[in-house]
Amino acid sequence: MKRSISFKKLLALAYAVPLCLASQQSFAQDESSYPKSPVNMVVGWAAGGPADTVARLVAAEMSKHLGQSVVVENKGGAGGNIGSVAAARAKPDGYTIMLATVASHGLNSALYDNIGYDPIKDFAPIGLINTSPSTMLVQIDSPFKSVQDYIDSARKNPGKHTYASGGVGSSQHLAGASFKMRTDIDVLHVPFKGTAPALTDVMAGRVDMVITTGALAPLKSGKLRALAVSSQQRISALPDVPTFDEAGVKDFYMESWYGLVAPAGTPRPILEKLNQALTKSLQSPELQKAFVDGGSEPAQPMSLDAYWDMVKNGMAEAQELVRISGAKQEK
Repeated sequence: MKRSISFKKLLALAYAVPLCLASQQSFAQDESSYPKSPVNMVVGWAAGGPADTVARLVAAEMSKHLGQSVVVENKGGAGGNIGSVAAARAKPDGYTIMLATVASHGLNSALYDNIGYDPIKDFAPIGLINTSPSTMLVQIDSPFKSVQDYIDSARKNPGKHTYASGGVGSSQHLAGASFKMRTDIDVLHVPFKGTAPALTDVMAGRVDMVITTGALAPLKSGKLRALAVSSQQRISALPDVPTFDEAGVKDFYMESWYGLVAPAGTPRPILEKLNQALTKSLQSPELQKAFVDGGSEPAQPMSLDAYWDMVKNGMAEAQELVRISGAKQEK
């Protein structure tokens, strides 16, 4: 009986080994021939917004290098959390990727009690797309001609000056709270339902200033003046605007970023292929011009691990900004 059982086990093993090897070979072939069909890029924000614009620019370029279409799918809501949860739960086969932001991989885990996903454990890195510093804006006819003008006036008139934001916990709110703390001034936060109405009231002079990304379009309207940018160096789109360091507010760096991630468990060879396609895409003169014209800086080539280190380090900084602001979202 024992010999019979052993023989059956050996026979089963003899059949299993070739099947296992065949499965491994098939999996390797799938990776080498990836992608065989269109790739879905989840964007946790509504169509037409800044995140959607970046996603569609990058998707168009990556499609050329992957040999398959990269299709943008907007899943807006809950500050990007709905899209992030959907992407985190997708099959990790390289056919679902996601546009990551400083919100999805930094701010939201501190703003919300439960975002429904882990920004690090539930995702794998692909690469950085671009960075965008914030710009301090005032009405074109404002008496504030410099950052120091605003600070001096705020100190002489505590509680009398204001700054706008696109809502509680928005990047503008956090930037304003950080500026307030660093300069030790007492100014009032005025939240709006979105960046557009916030800018409208700054342009009308109903709110004193706003610190926001994507400032080039409203600046071109001629109704706003830029006082400083929150990057370490002046940006090419606004060469005459000083950094906050130059304006006297040291170490005030507020940069938003866009990147790409995939569901955790996506094979590394596929991640590498996506990273390479992104790197090639960012070399496109048309894409670079579109980013610069929008006030952002295209990312330099970055490995999977270097990008993921950047995300992890940035999460701690983003969560500290939320703590400083006292912001909290109920849902």
